[in-house]
Amino acid sequence: MIYFDNSATTVVDASVLDTYIQTTKRIIGNPSSLHFLGTQADRLLQQARGQIAELLNVEDKEIYFTSGGTEGNNWVIKGTAIEKHPFGKHIIISDVEHSAVGKAAAQLETLGFEISRAPVDQKGRIKVDALAALIRPETILVSTMLVNNEVGAIQPIKEIGKVLESYPNIHFHVDAVQGLGKLPLQNWLTARVDFATFSSHKFHGPKGVGFVFWRRGRKLAPLLNGGGQEFGGRSGTENVPGITAMSKAVRLQLTDEEAKCHQQRQLQTYLIEALKTFDNVSLFTEPTDEYAPHIVCFGINGIKGEVLVHAFEEKNILISTTSACSSRSHVTGSTLHAMGVPGDIGTTAVRVSFSSHSTMSELEQFLVSFRHIYEKFSKVSR
Repeated sequence: MIYFDNSATTVVDASVLDTYIQTTKRIIGNPSSLHFLGTQADRLLQQARGQIAELLNVEDKEIYFTSGGTEGNNWVIKGTAIEKHPFGKHIIISDVEHSAVGKAAAQLETLGFEISRAPVDQKGRIKVDALAALIRPETILVSTMLVNNEVGAIQPIKEIGKVLESYPNIHFHVDAVQGLGKLPLQNWLTARVDFATFSSHKFHGPKGVGFVFWRRGRKLAPLLNGGGQEFGGRSGTENVPGITAMSKAVRLQLTDEEAKCHQQRQLQTYLIEALKTFDNVSLFTEPTDEYAPHIVCFGINGIKGEVLVHAFEEKNILISTTSACSSRSHVTGSTLHAMGVPGDIGTTAVRVSFSSHSTMSELEQFLVSFRHIYEKFSKVSR
């Protein structure tokens, strides 16, 4: 099997899985318990927090553990709305946000909040001037993704941050779920970014665990109330085995980060150059610094994306339509629509996504299968 759907989820690294299993076996206490088993669990929890903070070059108490990217995005968006609603009810997102952001914002609209959506250019990148023009005195939050999960476009986080330097009371949230290990942290995690969300299963960690970077001094209301865990920000008994394994996954992901990104960029460039030789292929990703190195979005003209996904599946190659979260509900890719791609072209789109585990040998096999599939559909359409 060739697995090229790493933007949907990644295979858990073997050593990360071993950490999860061993921690589950050895650490049985609740971190909030006062006895020695609780102390043992809490010590491991704080070690994991400290390791992640050190790797991100932030403070330990700026790392809050969650169940993943969806919870993290909902927490920052709704938590800001709850905390700051006396000062305004206006929130800015972009036209290309993941549904975890888009639907959270849409729910707030039903409660009287106003949501503005910043447009993107033909490459899927937010128009910074257009976003700046949307800011009002009552704006309380700007929320944008770091890397678009459909086409791989890298958003201009530094440029948006510079705009927001003139508005220090506005929270700035970055959905960084697709970005860890793909872009150097110093390229986007500036002093103006107040919150960033991460999800373990996107970087070879276990599912059901993630974390939020919450800059000290910013205020955010909790969504989960109860025992007061996570410094009172997120109640609920912490998933110590998952968190411990995730902290190892973060360390492994950021080890030799530059070499891993270069390897994925080589795969991306090779695939895009190969696809360019086929007349009926539409490409929505470019192998440039404006795109993350692990995503290639393309389509065969006249062939629905889901048809192409199943054609590859028959050859034991797994890819995706543009967003795994919307694949089963047959939602048309919002990013391509926002980029101005015509609907009949947008519905052909599929996504190939690599990880540091992907190889050139796998890509060569992919291209052999692609040629067979392309010829098959070409004969049918003649």
